[in-house]
Order: sequence, then C-alpha cells, then structure tokens
Amino acid sequence: MTFRKIILFLLISLSLVANVQARMPTERPASTPASIFELPPFERAVCCIRFYEGMHRAKDYPYVGYGHKLRPGERYSANMSAYEAEQLLRKDLKELCAMFRSYGQDSLLLAALSYNIGPYKVTGYKGKYPKSSIRENGRHRIIDKVTVVLNEKNDEYQATFANLGLTGVPIGTDYVRKNPKLLSGNGVWCIVTIGYISGESVKVRWEIQTLKPIQISNIDLQEYIDQRKNFTTEEWIDFLMHTVGLNPEAMNRREKFITLARLLPHVENNFNFMELGPKGTGKSHVFQELSPYGVLVSGGDVTSARLFVKIQGNKEILGLVGYWDVVAWDEFEQQKGRNVDAVLIDTMQNYLANKSFNRGKGTHEASASMSFVGNTKHTVPYMLKNSHLFESIPTSFIKGAFLDRIHLYNPGWEIKMLKKNSFSKGYGLITDYIAAVLHEMRNDDRTAVLNDYAKFDGSLSERDHLAIRKTFSGMMKLIYPDGKMTDQEAYELVDFAAEGRKRVKDQLYVIDETFMAEPAKFKYINLKTGFEVSIETLEQVSNQIVEHTTTEDNTEEAETSTENNETSTVVANAEGGSNQHPVKRPRIPILQEKSMSFRMGQTGVSYEKLFAPYMREAKEITVEDPYIRASWQIKNFMEFALMLINTRPVDDLKLNLFTNEEEDKIPDLIDKLDDIKDDLASYGIEFTYKFRDFHDRCIKTDTGWTITLGRGLDMFEKYSPYSIASSKQDMRKCKEFTATFMKTKNA
Repeated sequence: MTFRKIILFLLISLSLVANVQARMPTERPASTPASIFELPPFERAVCCIRFYEGMHRAKDYPYVGYGHKLRPGERYSANMSAYEAEQLLRKDLKELCAMFRSYGQDSLLLAALSYNIGPYKVTGYKGKYPKSSIRENGRHRIIDKVTVVLNEKNDEYQATFANLGLTGVPIGTDYVRKNPKLLSGNGVWCIVTIGYISGESVKVRWEIQTLKPIQISNIDLQEYIDQRKNFTTEEWIDFLMHTVGLNPEAMNRREKFITLARLLPHVENNFNFMELGPKGTGKSHVFQELSPYGVLVSGGDVTSARLFVKIQGNKEILGLVGYWDVVAWDEFEQQKGRNVDAVLIDTMQNYLANKSFNRGKGTHEASASMSFVGNTKHTVPYMLKNSHLFESIPTSFIKGAFLDRIHLYNPGWEIKMLKKNSFSKGYGLITDYIAAVLHEMRNDDRTAVLNDYAKFDGSLSERDHLAIRKTFSGMMKLIYPDGKMTDQEAYELVDFAAEGRKRVKDQLYVIDETFMAEPAKFKYINLKTGFEVSIETLEQVSNQIVEHTTTEDNTEEAETSTENNETSTVVANAEGGSNQHPVKRPRIPILQEKSMSFRMGQTGVSYEKLFAPYMREAKEITVEDPYIRASWQIKNFMEFALMLINTRPVDDLKLNLFTNEEEDKIPDLIDKLDDIKDDLASYGIEFTYKFRDFHDRCIKTDTGWTITLGRGLDMFEKYSPYSIASSKQDMRKCKEFTATFMKTKNA
C-alpha cells in the first residue's frame, strides 16, 4: 500500500465534511445516505475504513472482509457477508484502540492508521518491527509524531520519535526552519524516512533522510480569493459553514456570523477572543479539529513556562505562543481546587495588550491569538440580573485590566445545542486547505477599511477602536476575501464588530466601577448617509423593546401624560380620615406615533406588547397580510385573535382579514378560514375574510391607527413545537423586521 494512499486516508478521516454512504447493518437500510459527521468518532473510522478498503475476496488472500489479514488458525471465509465483515472490522479496530490506549485522544487515529499499514510499522516496538529491521534494510519509511529540541552542546537539532522509541536523532536545520512547530514540544505527525549508518566509528547511526509533516505545505491564496466571485454572499457563508462541519440550514444569518466568528483568531494576528455559553454548542470544535496551526489546551494546565518561556539554566525555551497561530484555552471556567498563577495573569495581560512579554532576560514578541472558551453556569437573564456575563470564568481573571483586553465576546448562548441535524451533509473545503488559507490571510491587514464606512464616537477608548477594527478586518477576510461587498454588507460587519466589543464594555461597568468614570458611547456616523447609528447588544434589547419616537411633541406628550397618570390619590379610612400611604392610579398607556426596529434573534417580543394598546378601543380591526395560507401563518393569525380575546372585551368586535389569492390553494384555505370564523363567533368576534392581489402588510383600526409591518404577523423564527416558546411568544427569537405606528389625522 502506497503512502500516497495513506495520506489520502488520513486527510479524509480528519475532514469534517467528508460524506460517505454510512450504513449501520442493523439500523439503516442500504439506501439511506448519512453524513459521516453525524456519527461518533469510532463509527466514522469504521465508515472510512470500510469505504476505502472495500470488500476483499478470494483473489485478495490472505486478506478477507474489509482488509482483515488472516492469522494462523483462523478460518474466515472469503465469501463472508457485509455484516460479518463489518463485525470483524469492529473487533480488529477495538483491539488496535486498546493497543494505543496510552496515547489518549490520538488512540483512534493511530488505530485507524495501523489498520491501514500495520500496527508495528507505526509503533516500531515489541519485537514485531524491531530497529534491527531498519539496519538490515538500510532505511525505512514510517509515520510518527516527531519532536525536536536544540542540543546546544553539540550545536545541532535532535529529534525524538514518540512511537519508534528513538531519541537524539540529528535532524537538518532546513527541516526545522521550514517546520518550526517541530520545536513546540507538542510533536508533529510526519512521514519520515529513517536510515541506518553501519561502521565502527559512527557516533550516531540513525539519520533522517526525508521528513514531511502531514499537512498541506502551500496553497495558491489568490486562486482561493478569485473563486469568491462565483458565490453569492449567502452561498459563500453557507459554504464556510459546511467547511467547519455544520449545517447552515439549521441556523439563521446571525447564528452563522457567531459561528464564523470563532475563526477570527485563525485569520487575525493577536486577536483576543472569548466565548462562553451552554455545553454542547461546539465552542471548542474549530480550535481542536480545524487547523494544525492552532493548539487547544486545558485552561487549568496552562503555566507561564508552557505558554511563554521556559527557563532551563541559561536557556530560554519559547512556549506555545511562539509556534502556534492560536492558543485556545478550553474549559475556561471556575473549578474547585484550581489556582491560577499570578505571574501568568500579569504576563498574559501584558501580552494581550502589547503582543509582547517579559520572561527571563529579555522581551519577546509573538503573533499568536488567544481564545478563551468555557461553559456558563446560569442563563443570560439570570446573569444580567444578578451578576455579569463573565461570572463563570476563574475569579483571578475577573478584573478590569484583563477583561478590557478582550476584542470580541462571542455570545455562545445564542447557538443551539448541536443535534443530529446540526451537522453538515454538504460539500466544503478539507480542513488542511482552509487552515492553510486562514494562516496565509493573517498577514493581510484590513483594519483601515473600516475608516471608509464609519466614524465612531470620541468617547471610545483606543482599545475599543482597535477591537472593532480587528473584528471587522477578520470578518471581512472570512466573508469577503476579495474585498467586494455592498454598503449594507459592510455595515453588517461594522455592527457585529461593535456589538462584540460593547458586550465586553457593558460588563466592565458592572465588574469595575472605575470604568464608569468615562463611559463609552457606542455609536458611529454612517459615512455613506451621514446618519448616526447606536449599537446595543442583543441580550440587552431582548429584555426591553427599543422604541424610536418620530416626533418630539409626542415624546413631550408622553412624559406629561405619564406624570398625570402617576398622580397619587389618598384613600379614606374607616374613621373618615385618610390613609398615609398614597395609591397610584393605574397607568393608561399613551398611544404614540413611532417606529420600532427589531433584530434577528431578539427575544421578549409578543403581539400583546406590540399591538394590544392600539387595539383596546377599536370596534373593527383589519389585518392585511398577503401570506396567510401555510399552517404556521394561520397559527400566527389565530394567536393574534387570541391576543385580542385576552387583552380586551371582544363582544361585537369585527375582525377582517385580507390576503392574497392563490387559485390552487383557495378551496383548502376557504375551509380553514370558515372553521376559524365559526370558532371566533363563539367568543363574540365577527370574522370576515376576502382575497385580493397586494403586497403591503399592515393592521388597521377604526380608531385611525395603521401599523405597518415589514413581515406581517410572520415575525418569529422557526421554533420547536416541544419548547416553551411554542406557547409563549416572548420566548421566541424574532426575524429582523420593523413596525411603524401612524395615526390618521382626522380620526
């Protein structure tokens, strides 16, 4: 078996978007296709081996089934069934996993490779593949994890082989110069040709004749950029989603942006990223599986020496930040019995701010991005009410000086827990390729492009400006690598970048009151229109509806009316005196002309909050919505009617519906609307409906109010019928839409 085939097997195995005909003999029919990523890692390995080995028959002796080599005394038939062959494959693979159990998370990968080329060609021990065989043959090619150190005494680089058991093997400087991660201390999987030198006066008999890391060595970046023109923006975003192994159809646009933001540390130098959220949302996935240029470490196992510089006598050995594009801290949350080194925090703060650190005798610089991912302990509403959004991270890191250096706080709580339908079934780029692309794009600084679109308020600090610019630059490189985007698309990136930084700043006001001395106003001037735009985080606006009043007069009227409505009254007591405790009259809502905007993913919105005050005095209400025909659209209309029943008297209320005619669906729709008519009549509502051709969506009342709706009643995103949101509107996520309230002057 050629090593080219081995490489192909490895790449396919590691690719998150590879698709095969995955079929469990006892669970799926042969015709059912499934994404390999839907399966657990062991099942993925089984599928890959089965797919690439194929069924062996008599002509392949001594191999049977899916590549099982007959052992002495075994009597497996070459004509065994697919089910029998798969069971034998599973048995063999489990044995190999047990053999490599000491390698932890690498055990399955090593087992799959061993199934392909033989276990002892990988391990090189236990007498099955002794070093003497290399001596007898003169050289041999193996796959092994290689680590290199500098031997100052001999003035040479020396390699250690994790499985072959060799140490102190000289390795050429050119190999190290081309592959500096060999020096990182974590090892790099390589294809190596090892030679043996015979003779009496030879000091070192082992030599590395060839070495090649198992990753893409170079790419044509311009070709990648040029291909962007063949996609629409939505298609390109979905393509990237498939590439990271997730199904774009299971997410809205904002959720896709949040997911892609996890790639920012890979595409931007010195990007400080944090994401906290519930378990099972894929926070650490891109840092663990996507790129060989990043390393994922446990937050509790990080030390100053490992991260920055390890001092051994007079030597200073550079740590992780010197060799990797991204250092991701996994499980970055409070854990009992775990203390954080104060020196680490101080060194970290300096590095996050200045790209440099002081360890040992000098100052060192590095370009590695820092990512912190962890789980939240409470819901967002709970944290906003009782603590802050950083509450779950280690206490030692909850201080303004450290958190102020975070460029983007990614709202991981907005991503749904990953389920079967969350994973990709489409085509994307293999992980090694996209990793190489992101690595090359780190050198492309696009922060200055922001200056063409927005001028932020002067109250923002330089760190605020830098954070927004870097996030904007990274998202632009990801989604618009060719630099071609519309003004609307550019401002979408501006708003996303500013919101990510504002989330950090809002929590700093809670954690460290000194930041309140000079509060930042997150707003900017749109340089294309001249309008001022204010930025709010979605979790804040989800707890209160943001209103934009159209006239100053209405605002003054509202304030005056509010004061009048809150005038205290004194309640007489039984002796004819008065009660000393004033009682406020019930507040009567003041109806104003206004425009309201709602963001994608926003919660806290319902028909009652939006419409009930404007419907309360009306005797006749007309809903004009061209799209009331699908089941969920009819359900929306019935929820509107239910809102009326729950919030006002409906005796003698007339409710009219105008919707578009669609000839092939008219008969079925008439039957459904007649049923609604009969049902509402039992509550005292006179319901009528008519069909006509129109496009605008609005609600009109006989009291003179017209409520124009960009999406009509269809303002909620899809939700599970088994969720609380199915029965409580303000728990649902919204689509992006606007609502404008206008009063007819003569009404």
